[in-house]
Amino acid sequence: MIAQGISGLMRPLLSGLNVSKIRFIYLCGVPEQHHTPAKQGSERGFSSTHKLQDAPGESSSADQVTVHFINRDGERLTATAKEGESLLEVVVNQNLAIDGFGACEGTLACSTCHLIFEKETFQKLDAISDEELDMLDLAYGLTETSRLGCQVCIKKSMDGLTVRVPMDVSDIRRQLEVGKQSKQ
Repeated sequence: MIAQGISGLMRPLLSGLNVSKIRFIYLCGVPEQHHTPAKQGSERGFSSTHKLQDAPGESSSADQVTVHFINRDGERLTATAKEGESLLEVVVNQNLAIDGFGACEGTLACSTCHLIFEKETFQKLDAISDEELDMLDLAYGLTETSRLGCQVCIKKSMDGLTVRVPMDVSDIRRQLEVGKQSKQ
């Protein structure tokens, strides 16, 4: 997952360089992809909701899976996802309105993409890593079926998946904002 965060940081830098091809490897079972930087002289704007993964061409509906997120306020958000995308990538790429989700962009440096799964779905997920467990220890509202969205990759068998966003999130950015407001 570190490769995704690094690639997201490097793209704006590389877009101005005269480089023919840069290789990016994503860790969710997505085949290796090639990214050709923008032509020299083109500008790239910065956004907090940029796509985490550039996919060549459009995927067919057969490759897509429907995923439902139950937001903190109970709102049901539905998105289509491509096989191999992480749940964090689905939220960012579909621009879903989940406040504070994915602060570290999938580098396993926070727990803001904490999701709660149904028990039977949770048991079918790939094994959890020690690094993910360490980050989950920092998550609010931890349950037996909690996982980080950046570590769970979409499979075709997950079509119709429903996950719940916990009521609270551990996000240092909120504490910093409160600190700034109290100083004013």
